[in-house]
Amino acid sequence: MTPYVEDPARLGETRLPDGRLLGWAEWGPPDGTPVLLCPGAATSRRLGFGPDAVRTLGVRLISVDRPGLGASTASPGRTFADFAEDIRHFTEERELGRPAVVGNSQGAPFALACAAEGVVSGVAVVSGADEIAAEEFASALPAEVRGLVERVGADPAGAEEFFAGFDAEAMRAMVTTTGVAWDQAVYQEPGFADAYRRSLEEGFAQGAAAGYACDTVLAMGRWPFALPDITVPVDIWYGEHDTGHSPDQGHRLATRIPGARRHLVPEAGGSLLWTHPGPILSSLLTRTGTSTGG
Repeated sequence: MTPYVEDPARLGETRLPDGRLLGWAEWGPPDGTPVLLCPGAATSRRLGFGPDAVRTLGVRLISVDRPGLGASTASPGRTFADFAEDIRHFTEERELGRPAVVGNSQGAPFALACAAEGVVSGVAVVSGADEIAAEEFASALPAEVRGLVERVGADPAGAEEFFAGFDAEAMRAMVTTTGVAWDQAVYQEPGFADAYRRSLEEGFAQGAAAGYACDTVLAMGRWPFALPDITVPVDIWYGEHDTGHSPDQGHRLATRIPGARRHLVPEAGGSLLWTHPGPILSSLLTRTGTSTGG
C-alpha cells in the first residue's frame, strides 16, 4: 500500500436543489469527524491523502468534485459564492454540520470562499494557490505567469477558452516534472503516480471547459470575497522549498486573515498534503475544537 493515498472507502453523488449532482468520495470511519477536501487543480474526488492519519485521528475525510470535474455536473459561469452555496447544501443534505475544510493548491481559494460565507468551521490551506492577481505580487511573478494573470484580468472569457485547451496528460506532465526532490519522491511513487493519473483522467472526463478552465480563471483573478472578514480558524501551510504556489509562501495571505497561523515546513515542497498529513489534520481538529485525541 502506498503511504500517500488509498482508494476511497465510499463513493457517491448528492443532488443539489437545482438538480445538479456533486460527486464525493470518503475515507475513514463513517461516524468520524467530518473534514472536507477541496482538491487541487483538475483532480477528482478519488485523490485523498493521509490514510494512516485519517484512521488514527478518527477523521471522516470527504473530497468533493467541483462542478464540471469528475462526477459533478458542470455549472457554466459559476462563482466562488456559488461554490460555497453548493457546499452549504451538500453539508445540510448529508447532515455533516459545519465541518472543517482542507484546501489544497487550486482548491485553496474555494475553501477560503466557504469560510468567508460561513459554511465551514475552519480551514487548512495546504500549498495553496495564492491570490497572485494582487498588485503586490506583480513584480514577483515569472513573466509567463504574469502574462496569464493579465490575460485573465483583461479577458476572462478568452482566458477560459485558452485553459480549455489543457488535458489530463498535459497537466500531469506539468506537475510531475517540476518540483524539488521531496515532491519527486511522492510523484514517482508507483501507487501515488497511478492514483494521480486516474484522478486527472476523471477530472478532465467532461473536458477542461466544463471545470478546470473555470476554476483556473477564478483562482487567477482577484478574489471577490473579503479575507479580513473570515472569523474561523485558518492554518496556512507551505513547504520551505515550495516556490510555485505562492510568491511569498503565504506570508501576505496570513496577514490578511485575522488569527491565521502560517506554518513553513523545513525540508518539504509543494506535495506537503501527502508528506505531512498528520500535523495538518491534528492542528485543524484542535483549532476547530473537534479533536478526538486520537
